[in-house]
Amino acid sequence: MQPNTMLRQVDCGNPSKSTDEPREISQGRVIDCNGTHSIIAADVKNGDSSKENYWAVGQLISIQEGENRVVGQAFKVDTPSEVWADHEENQIKIHIELVGEIQNRDGDRRFTSGITNYPRMGAPAQRIRKSDLEAIYKSEGDDTIKIGQVTQESSIPAKINLSKLLTRHFAVVGSTGVGKSTSVSLLMRKIIEKRKELRVIILDPHNEFTSAFKSESIIKDASNLQLPFWLFRFEEFTEVIFRGQKGFDVEAEILRDLVVEAKERYVQGEEKPGALVRKSSAVNGYTADSPVPYRIVDLLKVIDEHLGMLDKKSEKPILKALHDRLTSISKDPRFQFMFGQSSTGGDRMKSIIADLFRVPQYDKPICIVEMSGLPSEVVSSVVSVLCRMAFDLGLASQGGIQTLVVCEEAHRYVPANTDAGFWPTRQAIARIAKEGRKYGVYLGVITQRPSELDPTIFSQCNTVFAMRLSNQADQKIIGGAMTNGAQSTVGFLASIANQECIAFGEALKTPMRLTFETIPKELLPGSNIYDVQEAVRNGREIDITDVVQRMRGGSSALIDAEEAELIESARQVGVPQREAGQAGDLPPAPLPQAGSPQRANGVNGTASQIELKTPPRPEPPSPRFSSRPAPPPASPRASKPPEPPAGEAPKRSGSANDLISAFRSK
Repeated sequence: MQPNTMLRQVDCGNPSKSTDEPREISQGRVIDCNGTHSIIAADVKNGDSSKENYWAVGQLISIQEGENRVVGQAFKVDTPSEVWADHEENQIKIHIELVGEIQNRDGDRRFTSGITNYPRMGAPAQRIRKSDLEAIYKSEGDDTIKIGQVTQESSIPAKINLSKLLTRHFAVVGSTGVGKSTSVSLLMRKIIEKRKELRVIILDPHNEFTSAFKSESIIKDASNLQLPFWLFRFEEFTEVIFRGQKGFDVEAEILRDLVVEAKERYVQGEEKPGALVRKSSAVNGYTADSPVPYRIVDLLKVIDEHLGMLDKKSEKPILKALHDRLTSISKDPRFQFMFGQSSTGGDRMKSIIADLFRVPQYDKPICIVEMSGLPSEVVSSVVSVLCRMAFDLGLASQGGIQTLVVCEEAHRYVPANTDAGFWPTRQAIARIAKEGRKYGVYLGVITQRPSELDPTIFSQCNTVFAMRLSNQADQKIIGGAMTNGAQSTVGFLASIANQECIAFGEALKTPMRLTFETIPKELLPGSNIYDVQEAVRNGREIDITDVVQRMRGGSSALIDAEEAELIESARQVGVPQREAGQAGDLPPAPLPQAGSPQRANGVNGTASQIELKTPPRPEPPSPRFSSRPAPPPASPRASKPPEPPAGEAPKRSGSANDLISAFRSK
């Protein structure tokens, strides 16, 4: 059957032309059809501008079948003759994948992913009309959010169902540089605007999201994060102590009993030495996993006492090694967020949970945890603690405290290789993915390598935003996750534009190729980094002292006393300080702590603008234990939530005070 050309004017939804202008359309005929695909034959003439890009790959095609129209997406176009005649009509074949049907019920057109009647041979086909596109992507209700526009027709908004997006979890995947972080920022902003009761905790490995949520978030980094070591479960704690190395099973088993004894002594206030006995719990029912406060100095004292009591020489080297490990790591300035003053001030569990998980929110529902400043060997444990606490918080509050955990670069923490990564981290994230929706704990996974992500975790993300992916292994993973009627779109993943994605899953009625909304430049993720780079291009000198301070722990308060004395001596004898960025032997004055009022857009002031002050000389360390002074809290990034205005009652969306006993019992 020969295709023909119809010379009627219709609104056909051409993205390259105004939708208000009717255009001549070309009509084809069905020549092949099975349960998933169909082939359409059509005549086209080279150089006919009215049919420009009409049958192109990626376009949606409608096939008339009675009162309904079957919808398919073109994924291949070829010609039977394999030659092309200029200025003459040529026959082409359009291969389409069937995606659903638009049903006409009493004048009301509705789209369904099922097909009641498949196209017959010779059924007329044409590129889909704008009105049909609107019926396909129509999404109404109070629980929808607009995140962009349909790529094929920019006048049609791209909307998703928010409840299904959260409760069924979601993933954003795409290669580096395609706008993945920007798209995530857009989603987060839309979510918190719609769901005022929701908390969001973002695990940020690249310090990108700070600039995207300047007024909606608090920032936790190496200088102000407070996560005492006693909040860690024993396996998380040993991951830090042994730096992720294997072969320390004997030391770990002895340490388990010592930790229980140290907790008992701290709670009971006893100083009596006890026998080193293998046991799973103590008098108060505490275990090595119980989030009960104790001091590292108590643990060291217990080790010292057992060193003096033991008759077995074989265990003395193990205890001595444990003592040295604990002493070394507790004095390391990079681990002050675990072993600093916040870990020795008694039971601060309520305030820590309230601060990290925004209870109450104080109009800042987002907590961004900047991971780049933390030691690499402790990142997996920190992620494990935060994800585990998020789930426990939802469970203990009976779903009253809803939290969205956004895990950037998720393949680092839950890799596809089960022998890689840290098992408690994998377990904590998997628990949210499998059970979190029951208790109001949701998961957002962001990765550039979906093929390297744990398939169990990825399979629980029932809405996927797939941006450009060039790796075939990654494309295969996305293809396996796509629903029927969207398999052909895998071929587009390598060539779609930046800020564009193919979205599919529970939050959408049908797979959609959409373009995300544009975010203002000042709210882009990583804009603070771009500001620094721009300043350097414009001639700003890099202050190496500031860089070294950040490498050592992010705080000028952690400068060695010897360096401070050297600077002070130079000042007293009248040696002039060099200008910022100027070569010289003497370092400039210490810069303010990261996050202080002098800091703007992530760039500290120069040494010439800051008064030189010598940090106080620390007290001599004791023979057994000493710790460096914790860095002073930074003003704008302080851990304490802001107080409500005078005369106004604080907004309360949940109380952490009633949750601690539930945590203790876990």
